[in-house]
Amino acid sequence: MAEKTFKIISDSGLHARPATMLVNKAGQFQSDISLTFNGRTVNLKSIMGVMSLGVPKGSNIVITAEGNDSDDALVALEGVLKSEGLGE
Repeated sequence: MAEKTFKIISDSGLHARPATMLVNKAGQFQSDISLTFNGRTVNLKSIMGVMSLGVPKGSNIVITAEGNDSDDALVALEGVLKSEGLGE
């Protein structure tokens, strides 16, 4: 299992467009990938789950991946967060 914590730096928080990009990227991997915020964990391959968290700017999120390609998944998701100016 691989896990990484990110801080959301976008003024809009984790809103629809970047959330969709994360979900689409997560869907490219076989691993089970989850996102945890404020004690709630959702499947990162589910846009409804991610949007239900309402992650605002300044929040810390934890992305966890478990499976054969878990390390690759975390690297790719980190790339999306950074390239979109969403998290660090």
